[in-house]
Amino acid sequence: MASAARAGAVAPQTTSRPLRAWQQAALERYEESSPKDFLVTATPGAGKTTFALTLASRLLQRREVARVIVVCPTDHLRMQWADAADRMGIVLDPGLTNAVGPVRAGTQGYVTTYAQVAGKPMLHAARATAVKTLVVLDEVHHAGDGLSWGEAIEEAYGFAARRLCLTGTPFRTKPDERIPFVRYEEDGFEGDAGEAGAGLVSRADYTYGYKEALADNVVRPVVFAAYTGTSRWRNSAGEVVAASLSEAGTRSVEMAAWRTALDPKGQWVPHVVAAMDDRITQLREHGGMPDAAGLILASDQDDARAYARIVKRITGKAPELILSDDPRASKKIERFSTGSARIAVCVRMISEGVDVPRAAVLAWMTSYRTPLFFAQAVGRVVRSRASHETATVFLPAVRPLLSLAASMEKERNHVMPPPKAKDPEALDLDPLPPKEREAVGLKQWEALEAEARFAHVLHGGTAHTGEGSGAVAVAPEDEEFLGIPGLLTAEQTASLLAKRDDELRLRIAQRVHEEDTGELPIVEDHPDEDDAGRGWRDVAELRREINRLVSRVSAKTSTPHAVVHTQLRQHVPGPPSASAPVEVLRARRERLRTML
Repeated sequence: MASAARAGAVAPQTTSRPLRAWQQAALERYEESSPKDFLVTATPGAGKTTFALTLASRLLQRREVARVIVVCPTDHLRMQWADAADRMGIVLDPGLTNAVGPVRAGTQGYVTTYAQVAGKPMLHAARATAVKTLVVLDEVHHAGDGLSWGEAIEEAYGFAARRLCLTGTPFRTKPDERIPFVRYEEDGFEGDAGEAGAGLVSRADYTYGYKEALADNVVRPVVFAAYTGTSRWRNSAGEVVAASLSEAGTRSVEMAAWRTALDPKGQWVPHVVAAMDDRITQLREHGGMPDAAGLILASDQDDARAYARIVKRITGKAPELILSDDPRASKKIERFSTGSARIAVCVRMISEGVDVPRAAVLAWMTSYRTPLFFAQAVGRVVRSRASHETATVFLPAVRPLLSLAASMEKERNHVMPPPKAKDPEALDLDPLPPKEREAVGLKQWEALEAEARFAHVLHGGTAHTGEGSGAVAVAPEDEEFLGIPGLLTAEQTASLLAKRDDELRLRIAQRVHEEDTGELPIVEDHPDEDDAGRGWRDVAELRREINRLVSRVSAKTSTPHAVVHTQLRQHVPGPPSASAPVEVLRARRERLRTML
């Protein structure tokens, strides 16, 4: 820590690191009026911390404030903020508890959490008003995580001299959770049925979006690699149901197929882990990122532990397992951030604010699908260190996630629509129900098996399958440049992933089966198996072949995949391919071949 600051010096040292253009512009806008409240919305990885601490340093130097208080979501971020402040000569105490009354001597403030403020708001109010104070509310949307938190923040900092609100993610949209110190304005709102209403929308004082950050090389471009596959499960009535992730008809079927795919006992997870590991290897060996790493997001701790075992089985190395109830979680995050481990498996510990610049690959193996959480999680892998770096996100090919991926560049404010009847479709933005809650109504629900296959690359809102007449061949010497902007098109990237996907499927299926049973994979027919005596893996391969043929027909005829599937079922009647018997699958395969 800076010795001058330790001695209680008022004027901190300024950082020698040059400011980014947006940071300088935001500072200039702030100083035009020196407002009491200022809201900055900047995409994850843009440098909100540096902006806030630079502003704090200037206000301290000019004696416009004498104290800085930072409020952040987690304990780990307290240390991250304190370390960043220390590098700029500002001493912020990250360990001040509610049991200690005054701010410690020799510091210029402290870092706390929203939960800690909610515990004793009047204590924090006394600290914030004892001297002129700048309060920095990091990820201020957390002040809307329940009325009690919002009320506590307002009570604690309502009389502070200055307040700086920061966010890098879409705001929550619950009408009854207005965020303190955020300015709202009336905005015309049009409901689903076309009715107009007097809604409210938040207004940031300075906005720096992902699109602008991408143009400035501040963040990495993101390639979304979507993986589909057929899931099979037994429902509460004891019936075996099968559906494709990308072709599920109803929301309930889609949820069940998604949940089955994420089951550690299936083949979807090992396959995507292998694809993720392969991508990390490419980045380390040919992508100019020798320390590249990946993050796996799990829905709960049980899945996280199971996924960690799968990573060790597939890669031969144990990942860093980071769980919220582990007292060593913060140290593990720091060790992973600065170390050389390839993969970390976590639940929500690395979803927001945590800085792991070498993480460039993300595997979405969680059931969460809110815009807020999606932006937070993807934000962990977009922090750019060099202009050639890219980020890759592996995710299930389900509609909620693909919609979020396609809207990455959209700006979102905190919209509070007028009251109206509850919209069932709005539930699509909520997380899938927890397993224990689902089990109450579906006691006999059981995941049976799930297989994975590459579906497409999503880039610039367009899906590229890498198949059909439009595909462009990729020379072996060009493969090492996968994903580097300007060297491979999105279609070439998709072609390469599709090619490697087939290789990975065979390799991983054999490895997993051998380690689980000690035998080679069974591919011959067995009369006691389902699907008219056909072996499971043969039937799965037949379905994959049909999907590949559908892609080729789609590319040849410029017809959407869904239309080709519909036409196919008209010519060869029967259930969807995901649950059709082997005789129907064979007939559909032959029909598709005649269409080429």
